[in-house]
Amino acid sequence: MRKLRLSGDFVPISEFKAQAAEWLRKAGATGSPVVVTQNGKPAGVLLSPKAFDELTERARFVMAVEEGLADADAGRVRSHAQVARRMKTRFGG
Repeated sequence: MRKLRLSGDFVPISEFKAQAAEWLRKAGATGSPVVVTQNGKPAGVLLSPKAFDELTERARFVMAVEEGLADADAGRVRSHAQVARRMKTRFGG
């Protein structure tokens, strides 16, 4: 995802509604998020599909790492030898 530019990436909701197709094209072409404002305050963010996919994939990765760390902290871990034995028993080899 690209860096947010304060000069051009904020759009009032009225302008966004009037030119939605153009803002969608711009977000897709630049990869930059567009912040839609209402009454001068951020109300929503428009992302390109690629930027959304990257953001959600990164969030899933971070969540998996956090779950792994929580498992390690709770002692829910196995040694390499234990895992290797189980894999051999389960799948042969």
